[in-house]
Amino acid sequence: MSAAGAPRPTWLGTLLASAAFARAYTVTVLAAVLSSFAIERMSGRVTYVAIIAGLCVLGIGVLIARRREISFVRLVPTTLVAFVGWALASVFWSLDRTDTWWSWVAMAGIVFLAVVIGHIRDTLQTVRALADVLRVLLGVSLGLEILSGILLDIPFRFLGIQGNIADLGPIQGMFGTRNMLGFVAVIALITFMIEYRTQAVRPGVSLASVVLAGSLGVLSDSPTVLVLGVGMGLATGALTLVRHARREQRSALQWALGSLVVVGVIVGYLARHPIIAFINAGRDFSLRVDLWNVMLDYVVRRPVQGWGWYGPWQETGIPFASINYQLGEVYGTGLNAFFDVLLQLGWVGLILFIGLVGTALVRSWLDASERRSVVYAWTPLMLIALMIDSFFESFTLTGAGLMLLVLCAVRAGQSRSWRERVDRGRDAGLPRVPAGG
Repeated sequence: MSAAGAPRPTWLGTLLASAAFARAYTVTVLAAVLSSFAIERMSGRVTYVAIIAGLCVLGIGVLIARRREISFVRLVPTTLVAFVGWALASVFWSLDRTDTWWSWVAMAGIVFLAVVIGHIRDTLQTVRALADVLRVLLGVSLGLEILSGILLDIPFRFLGIQGNIADLGPIQGMFGTRNMLGFVAVIALITFMIEYRTQAVRPGVSLASVVLAGSLGVLSDSPTVLVLGVGMGLATGALTLVRHARREQRSALQWALGSLVVVGVIVGYLARHPIIAFINAGRDFSLRVDLWNVMLDYVVRRPVQGWGWYGPWQETGIPFASINYQLGEVYGTGLNAFFDVLLQLGWVGLILFIGLVGTALVRSWLDASERRSVVYAWTPLMLIALMIDSFFESFTLTGAGLMLLVLCAVRAGQSRSWRERVDRGRDAGLPRVPAGG
């Protein structure tokens, strides 16, 4: 017993509460989730599930060991609780309750890991950990592509690598598809640039990292990379303009930028056909439109509650098997996060999902526009990248995309939330501890 009468921490508690363990845990979680495709292809899904389950158990231990420094009032944003709770409720009206239950458990595991990271690492520490992981994974992807397409000249079918790097793409790396590689490359570019601006690593490392991510993004030949690049460039410019504006001018500037976004979305929709032709994505977009139209036919049958939460589509599940049969294709997702949520969780789920993303984006954007450090720009830029990509893929609903979304939502909720005011009010009533006490 200690002098104050409280039990002394055990060696396990001390280890789980240490900063070194927090960094190792964060790097391990990010590496495991981002490498999910490669892990499943090489060792099977059971191995990946065992890794995630083990990390969740460790995460529970970390939260218990750090319980005195974590505010459980601010542990999870309300919007996230509502969305995950509605997905759980869909078990009761799903046509396959067992699959829906286990799909929800898989989602809850990723959400929990993101919540743990959001509370044991600050924004800069998260950026550095993510940058380290992305450098390794992108480097391995490039090495595998060179080995497959140049040195051995044979495809690595077990990893989905076609060996097209000698023809300048498209390449997939260790992420399964060119669109996923392009998405990861854009996320890496954002992270590497923030890392460079904060001087977290040497300039040479930052430059090499940016060249690596940019090269793989181009070689992926993914149509979404160009759209993401343009969108992120505009978002970065707008955020930079707001950050350098005078405080009394920021409110008017924010409204003006918001109006421009609305006008831009309308113009982009009206000019969608020339834009699609310019980026040479006519066939991809045509396939997506056909898929979305069929999905909407099934949404009409269950407009409010949806068909139940599955995340990635089940090959024999309803309505996914019916949609694929009707189109004569084998789709694993709805190729649009919003349509996927609408199909699986109905209009209620879509409203909750938009509320989760919108609230996190507004909070993080306002926070980044007022804070001096550029590291706070990482959260809103990451959310914007996730939302732009959600119009073309469903990465945001599973795996690394879901983890980044939840991590950003937790981070945003820590700075601008009613929970923060509750904590401040509670702390204000506590007696001050003398220095050294």
